[in-house]
Amino acid sequence: NSSDLSPSSFILASIPGLEAAHFWMAMVLCSVYILAVAGNCAVLFIVKTEPSLHAPMYFFLCMLAAIDLALSTSTVPRVLSFYWFNSREISFGSCLVQMFLIHTLSAIESTVLLAMAVDRYVAICHPLRYTAILTNAATAKIGLVAMARGVLFFLPLPLLLLPLPFCSSRVLSHSFCLHQDVMNLACANTTPSVVYGLTAILLVMGLDAIFICLSYVLILKAVLRLASWKERLKVVSTCVAHVCVVLAFYVPLIGLSVVHRFGKNLAPLVHITMGNIYILVPAVVNPIIYGVRTKQIQRRIL
Repeated sequence: NSSDLSPSSFILASIPGLEAAHFWMAMVLCSVYILAVAGNCAVLFIVKTEPSLHAPMYFFLCMLAAIDLALSTSTVPRVLSFYWFNSREISFGSCLVQMFLIHTLSAIESTVLLAMAVDRYVAICHPLRYTAILTNAATAKIGLVAMARGVLFFLPLPLLLLPLPFCSSRVLSHSFCLHQDVMNLACANTTPSVVYGLTAILLVMGLDAIFICLSYVLILKAVLRLASWKERLKVVSTCVAHVCVVLAFYVPLIGLSVVHRFGKNLAPLVHITMGNIYILVPAVVNPIIYGVRTKQIQRRIL
């Protein structure tokens, strides 16, 4: 029988020829994960204990840190058990849950990055109305909308995969579960799943990227109206951290999408490396960027 309506498990991808190096690869991955957890927990603690940081910009930063913690924790421990204990199988239900968490948390992070861009736009273009527009209540509502948006758009992804029959090959391309990766193993028409997945990504990450770019176009126009270069550089410097965080999120996302779309014949190492970069790089880089760029956070760390 070449298919199964309800596969009991999937097989996580390994790198052929590097099985002997799994222990050391896991050590590197574990070290990066610990760094990500420590950095994001430090951001949460510092913002909570420093009254001067109780502002919308830093509340959004806390949301970002919490999302990065959840995203890395939903994947890395399972990957480490694979590398250290050779536990390659993941149950069908656990795979769908992990897939839902990865895509939903990524969508929430994208929405929070858009909210941070709007925060910078209001602070620079409408500074006198900043406190009236971005109140604590408005910030909390934005966080709830981001969460609801991610759940509503990406909950159908695992539901669309549930009724599909799967082929005898159950080997994934990554060390964790992604929608397109699992969908490619199905032995039926996956057009509804393909169309919905693409639509969800375009309506969430795609629109967010467009509005982030639009925010910075408006910010740039406002900066160019300033009289001196010193003032311009001072204003632009307040956006550098957010631009770096946006790039740290979208560049691995686009890279992973390109690998899935055009890299079917690439070596497994490329797929696994790109997947790990997508999961871990933003979680590690974000607290470092804001730690370097924010004087209040620097002082609290010291």
